[in-house]
Order: sequence, then C-alpha cells, then structure tokens
Amino acid sequence: MTLADLKAKLDRMSPAKIRFVARLIDELDKARPATVKQHGTWITDSEEWLEHFSLALSVHHGTTSEPLRQTSFEAVFRAACESAHWDVGPALSPTHRFVDLMVDADGKKRWLSLKSTAAQRLSERSVHISKLTEAAWIQDERKPQKRRKRLLRLFGDYVDAVDSIMMLRAFRLKDKVPHRYQLVEIPTSIFESIKTLPLADFQRDAPILECRDGDQVVARVAVDRSDAKITVRSISLEACVVHAEWTR
Repeated sequence: MTLADLKAKLDRMSPAKIRFVARLIDELDKARPATVKQHGTWITDSEEWLEHFSLALSVHHGTTSEPLRQTSFEAVFRAACESAHWDVGPALSPTHRFVDLMVDADGKKRWLSLKSTAAQRLSERSVHISKLTEAAWIQDERKPQKRRKRLLRLFGDYVDAVDSIMMLRAFRLKDKVPHRYQLVEIPTSIFESIKTLPLADFQRDAPILECRDGDQVVARVAVDRSDAKITVRSISLEACVVHAEWTR
C-alpha cells in the first residue's frame, strides 16, 4: 500500500476511526526497539523480526494494560516470523501434541513450543514452566517401574518432536502492568539426562527429577498428580538463550 492509498483510506474514515488510528500511530511512534541480550542468534540476527515484535507489543499496549498472553503471543510470534520472510508451518490445532509452530529461519527448520508467563515475582536467574504438557495417566500409575517407563517415553517423544521452547516472560510492577518483556529459548536437550536416572528417582507418586548438564542441575521436572501435568522448575537461564528484552 502506498502513502497515497493510505491517505485515501483515511479520508473515507469516520472521526471515531481517525481517532483510533491516530492512537495506534502514536503508540507505534513511541515504540522502543528491542534490547539484544545475545547477539548472533537466529532471532537477534533479524532486524525485521525484532522490529515487528517491538511494534506489535506497542500496539497491544495501546489498547490494554494486560500482558501479552499465550494466544496473542503465538499470533505475534508467527506474524514476526512471516514479516522476516521465514517459512512458517501451518497453524496447528490447540490440542496438537507438543509442537505449536515450525519455523525455517535460515535453511534450518525449528519445531517450537510457545509459552508465556506473567506470574508475579519472576526470577532473574531461572525460568518456570507451569505446564510443559498434560499427562492424564499420572494419577493412575502407582508402580515405580511403570511410572519410569511412561515418563521416559514421554520425554523421549517430547525431545524428538520439539527443538526448543520459546518463552515470553512479562515482568510486572505492583500495579500488574508489564514494564519489561523477555524472550527466552529453552533447548529441550536439557531433558536428555532424564533417561539416565535410576529407578530410585521414580519411587514417589509425584517424583521430582533433576535434569543435569554434567555435575550441574539445570532444571527440575515435577510430576503434578493433582492436575495430571508435568511442571518444570528452576530452569537455569545459563542453560537457555535470552534473545532480547523490551521495556515500556
């Protein structure tokens, strides 16, 4: 669309529409660029991707003080990838297991799970995933041997299907308004060490499994029997890629 086309559309708009458009333009004009936290990543190498995401955040908060949550994050992430002229896989159903999006950014296909959080008091040193995936069988599986077998199969399938978890974290002030967003990429390779854990670690009905990189614990997987889900706690930011941040 040319500037002449845009002006022609504006000339046909009602005063209410003009005020709405003016507000959005004002927000776009005030949009702050991303602060790159790690240079040379597949995200931060694309100025187009970073600018689109920055503008989308500004437009979002031009109409609401609520954080950019899961469904909106997925839509904005996909749109930023398309703006960067990356090949993006077809939209998957909300019930599709594990994978939310496939992106071919630089000749390399990445199968991604997208998650967001706006929890209060987010840690500056670790990431928490309140629900990695559902596992309805958890409440019925009582024997350690079978529990271990099911969990090893689950994480084997997860690592085979998903390359990374993209997590958007909204840090909020006391009045609950987001003042900073952080985009973190969590490699699913952190779960590889689970397959080496001994049977003793699966004895409890709701075991907590340590994920290690050498001698270092980089995450803890918790089996939540009350909600039949898998939670991942204390994921070390040092084991992740912090791509960028956006302040408001």
